[in-house]
Amino acid sequence: MICAVAHRREAGQTQKAAKSSDEHLNWKSGSRLTLCSGGLKWRSKKSKNQRRNLCCSFLLSMMRDSVFNCCVSPPHPPTGVDEHHQQRSRAQAPPPNDRRFLIFFDFDETLVDECSDDCMVTVAPGGVLPSWLKDTYRPGRYNEYMQRVLAYLAEQGVTPAAIRSTVEKLPPCPGIPTLMHFLLSQSSRDFEVVCVSDANTVFIETWLQHLGFRPLFLRIFTNPAHFDDNGQLQLRPFHSHECLRCPANMCKAVVVRQYVAQRMRERGGRPYQKVLYVGDGANDFCPSLTLSPGDIAFPRRDFPMHKLIQEMAEAKPGEFKASVVPWKSGEDVVNTLKKILERP
Repeated sequence: MICAVAHRREAGQTQKAAKSSDEHLNWKSGSRLTLCSGGLKWRSKKSKNQRRNLCCSFLLSMMRDSVFNCCVSPPHPPTGVDEHHQQRSRAQAPPPNDRRFLIFFDFDETLVDECSDDCMVTVAPGGVLPSWLKDTYRPGRYNEYMQRVLAYLAEQGVTPAAIRSTVEKLPPCPGIPTLMHFLLSQSSRDFEVVCVSDANTVFIETWLQHLGFRPLFLRIFTNPAHFDDNGQLQLRPFHSHECLRCPANMCKAVVVRQYVAQRMRERGGRPYQKVLYVGDGANDFCPSLTLSPGDIAFPRRDFPMHKLIQEMAEAKPGEFKASVVPWKSGEDVVNTLKKILERP
């Protein structure tokens, strides 16, 4: 497991407290909380849910006030981000402007039932990374670390075909195929579907194409990646931003806010009936704060996004504007979407 899939900007207070007990609390883009010894491996024999709850409780107790203040007052968009998105848009067909609902999906532990970066360890020789490589990870520099991992895999003869095959085998979260097929079966005027993820283009495109879900997604916002002439998977950060709580390479709140604003302009100022966000991690909590009353946040039950929403509801009642529908299976989301469609 790449336990250096950690939050790239750990709070100093959290990091100090964790180190004092020889257990490093890492936060990979907020998509999963992992309790690691030396930031590398699990030592706890607790169940997966027990470990997750332990991590969530510790992190939330250390970061409650600062997390809640993150991105509530949106910073000015970073220079160059709008231009980047406009260049991407110009290269694609004009989007349809008659969709009633806009729905965002995370990827890791929302569409797929694990962290896609972790699966890269399985293709390394012996299924492990050498200690010297793992020791190069530095907080706040995950993207650089992952580039070294990918370079190492290429040096060891791991081919693009092996990487793609491994990604294709990632299991979907419970009920996600049902949810995807439901969205594909709906009227073309119902849902505009977008992916916002801290994974990368190769992983997401490969997985969606393999399962036949790629045509559903109008846009995919994630870290750019491509195989170079030597077969090495090259990875770059998505953008820069000013949010203090999100990983250095991506703030999903910036992405969501800018995309909604851009689409509103393209739709002649006509708003969506609802904006929906489906996620699991702490970095999905940040964009959920951009939702308005009448919108819906779908946090994966008992995962960090859900925990943070609950903590905010207790600490600052009324601050979280959107309705909240926790999910264990994609079928829970389907049931809510059916109710939305029944309304005039």
